[in-house]
Amino acid sequence: MGSPAMARILLLSNGHGEDLSGALLAQELQQQGHNVQALPLVGLGSAYQKAGVPLLGRSHEFSTGGIGYTSLRGRLTEIAQGQVLYLLRRLIRLMRHRRRFDLILVVGDVIPVIAAWLSQRPVATYLVAYSSHYEGTLRLPWPCAALLKSRRFKAVYSRDQRTAEDLSRQLQRPVSFLGNPFMDSVLTADTPPPSSTPRIGLLPGSRRPELEQNLQLLLRLIELLPNTVRCNVDLALVPSLDDDSLRRLSERCGWHLKNGVLEREGAWGINVRRGAFRAVLQHSDLVIGMAGTAIEQAVGLAKPVLQLPGQGPQFTAAFAEAQRRLLGPTVFCADGESGSREALEEQRSWPWLCWIVRDGILTCNSNAKRRPNGASGTLVEAREWRQPFAHCLHECAA
Repeated sequence: MGSPAMARILLLSNGHGEDLSGALLAQELQQQGHNVQALPLVGLGSAYQKAGVPLLGRSHEFSTGGIGYTSLRGRLTEIAQGQVLYLLRRLIRLMRHRRRFDLILVVGDVIPVIAAWLSQRPVATYLVAYSSHYEGTLRLPWPCAALLKSRRFKAVYSRDQRTAEDLSRQLQRPVSFLGNPFMDSVLTADTPPPSSTPRIGLLPGSRRPELEQNLQLLLRLIELLPNTVRCNVDLALVPSLDDDSLRRLSERCGWHLKNGVLEREGAWGINVRRGAFRAVLQHSDLVIGMAGTAIEQAVGLAKPVLQLPGQGPQFTAAFAEAQRRLLGPTVFCADGESGSREALEEQRSWPWLCWIVRDGILTCNSNAKRRPNGASGTLVEAREWRQPFAHCLHECAA
């Protein structure tokens, strides 16, 4: 085994939010002198690449974003697109290169936990996907609990203190909460906009083609909002949806892209912001979102959030409901069938629409900001994760 001062560590993650946390952990480990690589099981691993963390092999992105297992349709889509075979190839790559690493660091859920256990290498796990705040007592999917009890798993970390206490009892081993790295990317203060006009931030997500479906629903929702009140609307968009694709999509919905602004007669203009997610989030008085990690980050910044469930595979009504249980009382959800155009069009008299625009932005925002950790304190606690994580992982690799 390599010297603990220069351990060889592999990050194993399975999702966009997981990659973000993994990349931040990897950067800190690199600064501590460790040799770090990453193996994203789904997606391109863009967060690792941006952070300068080398990948173990080439990566590929699929339309389900690695979460097709949440529905029968998603499972069939993954089979048709070859994602199951792709995952098997990733696992084979892990088996081939496993002896190169002193420690496997899992960031995710049961899938990378199983993969890491099969590698027969020492493992540390950051269970960012699970929380006891959902139902009070966390029910880990089989065989996650049994694997986490094994001697191969040198350390287990949770995403909040309640989960740490719950899992410590269930697993009969120490489970620690050291903080949430995914908040780092939005905590640095950004330059405030020149105007004090209330702002709404739109978060359609990052996975395509779900991103396009979500964006169409958000555009239809903005059409319903009364434009008699002054308000700025900012759309946080990933670079992968370029102007040509955005123009075609928006024109199908009756919108037009002009000089970086989506316009439609009788509706608010929407400012298209690429690469400005942090600024959009920090300066929004209300967030309307169809995303996972991004909404958690919004609540961590004490922003009121309105969910708009879509057709999935990720941001469905079931996902949104679970997210509300986790994040607390400043997360609201639109009524109606998930992803239904008719549901939006039939709800032109929604009382909460007018309330949000007239009074709700400032009222919700002031209430949320009274809570220092966002809506419920379940997401972010005042902890500096870098030094504790780095120290614990250093000990695991020793």
